[in-house]
Amino acid sequence: MHPSEGIYMIKSQKLKGKKIVLGITGSIGAVRCVRFIREMIRHGAEIIPVMTKDALEIITSKSICFASGKEPVTEITGDVEHVRYCGMVESRVDLFLIAPCTANTVSKIVTGICDTTVTLFASTAIGSGIPLMILPAMHESMYNHPSIKANVRKLKDMGADIIEPVLSERKAKMANVDIVVEHVLRAFGSKDLIGKKILIIAGSTAEPMDDIRMITNRSSGKTGVALAVNAFRRGGEVELWYGRAKVEAPYFIKTRDFESVDNLMGLVDYSNLYRFDIIINCAAISDFTMKKQKGKIKSRTDKLVIELSPTPKVIELIKKNAPESYIVAFKLESGLPEKELIDNANRRLNELDIDMIIANDLEEVRGDKGRVHIIKRDGKVQSIEGRKTDNANQIFNEILKE
Repeated sequence: MHPSEGIYMIKSQKLKGKKIVLGITGSIGAVRCVRFIREMIRHGAEIIPVMTKDALEIITSKSICFASGKEPVTEITGDVEHVRYCGMVESRVDLFLIAPCTANTVSKIVTGICDTTVTLFASTAIGSGIPLMILPAMHESMYNHPSIKANVRKLKDMGADIIEPVLSERKAKMANVDIVVEHVLRAFGSKDLIGKKILIIAGSTAEPMDDIRMITNRSSGKTGVALAVNAFRRGGEVELWYGRAKVEAPYFIKTRDFESVDNLMGLVDYSNLYRFDIIINCAAISDFTMKKQKGKIKSRTDKLVIELSPTPKVIELIKKNAPESYIVAFKLESGLPEKELIDNANRRLNELDIDMIIANDLEEVRGDKGRVHIIKRDGKVQSIEGRKTDNANQIFNEILKE
């Protein structure tokens, strides 16, 4: 058994049955292709590697064969490999991905020059209507060249999905491997949120006592991250507002940070919320705050009395500022019978005049799993239990029914 078979679909089946040609060109970013190939296989993809002669000067064909389980195409033979995989044939691949893609290769693809294995595959794929994804990688000065910028725009106009490089150390570096994998998953996603702008508010607030201490809660942020990733993979334009959390925000999603309720209220007030089609507030927002003391409260104080005052309700301001958006709120209770839990949430939904509310009980939240009750404006309730990633998927399924 080839080592690549041992990792097949160990992360998901999202790319099961998908064939992807990976074009590798002569950029130092080629050294990252081994990990990238392995990650796509972990989601079920079949990878057919194609390498230019310049790429072979940077990473060996043996490394790429180890990663993919296939000998890379390094020259065109009598098998006419570019037509076999990317021509107008029944067995053609589902995606042609070039990572890394040099400035030379970008310009050649635009002008139709086919003097390397990768550019020949690219011209064939474009002519056959196969989706094309490109990850530019070069020195920043080259990336800033007006002709290169114009050619990148032309590739976009031709329908290519351009994954923008990371500008660092005067280089336009190929995007992070995890970001690339997410874009591939997005390319094969349901696409039912394309054209939709989605805001996810997640994490917890922290109310400062002094310049060091604060009162917060144990929200992990996992539900919000799961919702943001799910919306991204379905083609949505996602923005995440993220408070304190145990889980890092995804690299590939635009994120804005907040800490206190006051910070969050400021974001709500000054962010043109009406531009979002869907707003989901699953943040663990403090119900109380206090007057912050300067410096540090003395540690050896015998008795400390803190006067708490209620915080404003963020969801009410969201509704006021985005009356046409589809708004989803979460309501967490503790120790209530299920019927009472659902009834309380339903009343809150009607009070707020929002579109959906997700009710759950603290005792039914267990790490990565949980049980939630999806309640819609018409009073219909759907109870689901599973991993937070699966629950997030079902929540969007229910939103899309509306």
